[in-house]
Amino acid sequence: MRVLGVSCLNHDAAISVIEDGEILFAAHSERYSRIKFDELLNDDIVNEALSYGEPDKIAYFEHPWHKKLRQIQAGQYREVFQLDNTPKSYLKRWFDTSKITYTPHHLSHAAGGYFTSPYDDACIVVIDAIGEWDTISVWYGKGENIIKRHSVKYPHSLGLFYSAITKRLGLKPQEDEYITMGMAAWGNKREDVRDEIKSLLECNLHCGLIDNWSPLCYSDDHSEQWKYDIAANAQWVLEKEILKVITQAKLLVPESNNLVYSGGVALNCVANEKVAHAWNNPMWIMPNPGDSGSSLGCAASTWGKHVQWEDCFLGTDIKSSYKVTDVVDALINGEIVGIASGRAEFGPRALGNRSLLADPRGSTMKDRVNEIKKRQKFRPFSPVVMESRAHLDFNLPVPVSPYMQFTAKCLITKEYPAVCHVDGSSRVQTVNHKHRLFEILKQFHDRTGCLMLLNTSLNIKGQPMVNTASDAQEFKRHHNVTIF
Repeated sequence: MRVLGVSCLNHDAAISVIEDGEILFAAHSERYSRIKFDELLNDDIVNEALSYGEPDKIAYFEHPWHKKLRQIQAGQYREVFQLDNTPKSYLKRWFDTSKITYTPHHLSHAAGGYFTSPYDDACIVVIDAIGEWDTISVWYGKGENIIKRHSVKYPHSLGLFYSAITKRLGLKPQEDEYITMGMAAWGNKREDVRDEIKSLLECNLHCGLIDNWSPLCYSDDHSEQWKYDIAANAQWVLEKEILKVITQAKLLVPESNNLVYSGGVALNCVANEKVAHAWNNPMWIMPNPGDSGSSLGCAASTWGKHVQWEDCFLGTDIKSSYKVTDVVDALINGEIVGIASGRAEFGPRALGNRSLLADPRGSTMKDRVNEIKKRQKFRPFSPVVMESRAHLDFNLPVPVSPYMQFTAKCLITKEYPAVCHVDGSSRVQTVNHKHRLFEILKQFHDRTGCLMLLNTSLNIKGQPMVNTASDAQEFKRHHNVTIF
């Protein structure tokens, strides 16, 4: 059976294809349209998905009628009688709509996490902005079955709370939350700010209720430090609330020591470090736990059992190869090097196939890379390090971190300033001999004594990652970066 999963008409549209449990394809629409967080599909991604064969079933990542009901009741939806305004009416441009089935939003998240995990049983926690109604849900996964044991309904939402903070800081909600997370490390923990933010959360603040901002959070002081302080205390509140959910989940699902964590909030790698320490048992986060990953989740739910998870390199294939020695030579010469080779990563983080690499040492490298990427100077970069070395250099909360999902304190911050945040933390990627970056790291270490490299996505701020060979050449022309 071939199942095509779709997530669209919300943000960060995506398509995945599963055939008899094998993931054939999974990709983001934005990489083809070149529109960041594109909510729509396009001919290019659909045609590539259909190149793997006509689907027997088409799974959609949420139930539109339940979503409309919630929007109507919340006063958010004005097109009550436009019954043709549905996913089926949109998707009929490309697909046989008689094949479409709907998977509830949080089940898509839960299935995407559990059916890609290495576990035969698990406690599954989903935290996001909002599904049809659910904003938090706890499930028990056993064999082929996923059973809901608890849920929290709209308007109580940790995801919408954090999006509201993001908007208050002048950033774009449901897109720039990762910037809010990065800003938090620069802020001061202030009890007065924290108490105000907690009260906002208790009032069910979300993006549409900006009038509820307290005088403190609505201060006329719009300095960078004011923004950092708001971000820092909002992050603290978020982490405490997530840990409450994790504690409750242990009680709700006592049958398993394995945790599967999913939903958009699971992209907050700073909070994930605390979750890993609190759970203190095996833990799995799919590399794409947000809504785009639900294209794989709803397809896996329709398939109804575990899929063959190998890695996240599931998108467009750039059929090229490079000489490791050439890459290492360029890095040693102080160049910032692009890698655009192999299948694109499914998920928001570049992990070696659409990456910018650089030497993490020296006081100027972070500024140089941020200048190329046109990012704020306060934002850190990630280190990629050999699995066998990771725990010698970082206080990792998990055995391995192949998908950059957890922060960890760097134990040698002075040596690697380009990959250490202001608070001494790093979002670590670990690689072993199976990974394409392993040989680059090994040769770089052999020749320089440096144990890691800076790894960031091959794009500039506000644009999607490079997808095709022509995208890579365009990036090279505009930014004078050597691309392999």
